[in-house]
Amino acid sequence: MNQEQNVNRRHFLGATAAVTLGGLMSPGIAQLQAAKNSKVGENEHFWYRLAPEGPYIDSQRDNKAFGFRGGKIFLSEDNGETWAHSAEFADAENIGFSCILKNGNILFATRQKIFLSTDNLKTHKEIIVTKDGQDYLPHTPKNPDQPGWYFHPLDGVHTWEIDGKEVLVWGNYCNVLGGAVPVNIYYSTDSGETVKIAYSFGRNPKFQEKGIDPSLYLGNPENSVICRHIHSVVYNPVEQAFYACTGDINRGFGEECHWMRGTYDMKADEWDWQILVSVNSNSRYKSGGISFVDGQLYWAADANGPKKPTEKHDRGIFRCAPEDLAFPEKHTLLFDAEFEMANMIIEDNVILAGHCAPASTFKTGIAISPDLGKTWKEYDLSELGPRSPVRFHPKNSDGWFRVDLRKGWIERAEVLFIKPKSS
Repeated sequence: MNQEQNVNRRHFLGATAAVTLGGLMSPGIAQLQAAKNSKVGENEHFWYRLAPEGPYIDSQRDNKAFGFRGGKIFLSEDNGETWAHSAEFADAENIGFSCILKNGNILFATRQKIFLSTDNLKTHKEIIVTKDGQDYLPHTPKNPDQPGWYFHPLDGVHTWEIDGKEVLVWGNYCNVLGGAVPVNIYYSTDSGETVKIAYSFGRNPKFQEKGIDPSLYLGNPENSVICRHIHSVVYNPVEQAFYACTGDINRGFGEECHWMRGTYDMKADEWDWQILVSVNSNSRYKSGGISFVDGQLYWAADANGPKKPTEKHDRGIFRCAPEDLAFPEKHTLLFDAEFEMANMIIEDNVILAGHCAPASTFKTGIAISPDLGKTWKEYDLSELGPRSPVRFHPKNSDGWFRVDLRKGWIERAEVLFIKPKSS
């Protein structure tokens, strides 16, 4: 076996040595293969493998990975092969968001609280979100076990370089599990030292705690725009503008599915958001996985609303110029998807999108294009069981995308790594 073959084999198998977890030894991926050899594999377009036994790998960047397990948080500097840094964190199993910043800071959040470590997890501090200069505090839930998901995103790309500064922006995918919660877009321009609200949606009567007085509904009382949750927020450097899309369906209180365009004035620290499209759920605009490549807008649609027997759901993977978003006749259908797909990532001209498992005949459905949408192939990674791939993270330094696998649609299960053969 030559050196190149050996490197490729290492990248496919992951670590073959045991993984150190705070003094305890846990099987590496080689042992995991022996025990679960049906859960790793390859096809014409990519290799894939489950994360090794050990911390749940919640995010990655370059050679680093952040994870949690059993009341501890972990930081790896070799893509999860070993965990050089760890710390006690009692609420670890409720972490639903994390981001490794360019300067090494780690921002991570539980259901209602957000924390920052600036020293490789030696210490961490709670960050209080602010809105218009005032502390924005989470509500006190009637049921302490249902505090809502304040910070959990559905997408996996949250940072961009803007005028030489790293900007972090994300929205919460919520009101599915965990209790009622307000819907917000958050941002930080100082490596997580402060977190603020870029946009706060209005009060949706459908997603409130039972028996609560309407005057106490969660959400922005001054905003008539409502949604259930946010699917994706992304930045287009050509326009210097952010785009966001939300879900889900009109439940009698107004449309919940919107596309928005926002601009940020760095000097004034001010946002300006405009609603571009508001529709019901049988629409290509019920979507996610927004990406921009060379100024062109790409997205995946999970249209699933009521339709006539002779109608098709208006779904697939689309591309258009940003200014043509509101004009369907100007859209290019890149992939005519049969099933709902609202999670997607594009990197190095490779497009990866995942099926919503409850709506698909595939158990774990992945669509891939190695050439920016010119050709496509769908695969069913059926040995993984019924899983929905979400939270696609950019490739690490070994070339692997990181993907959440969710039971049903949103309950946390495993972590999957995918390495395209074209890259």
